[in-house]
Amino acid sequence: MPEITVSMAAGRTDEQKAGMMRDITQALVKNLGVDADAVVIQINEAPLSHKMKGGKTFVERAAAAKK
Repeated sequence: MPEITVSMAAGRTDEQKAGMMRDITQALVKNLGVDADAVVIQINEAPLSHKMKGGKTFVERAAAAKK
């Protein structure tokens, strides 16, 4: 049973996350030949203040992008 964990910053809608998980499921069905019922996908979301890139939190990066 393939199990996929996706780590990402919080902020996407439930619909976006469900669509992503459906697409990942279909990719595994197509490329690995497994049944969709065998695929498990979990999303781990981090608050924007708990995720950093380039020495700035995602909150800081978003604020800088608005300037």
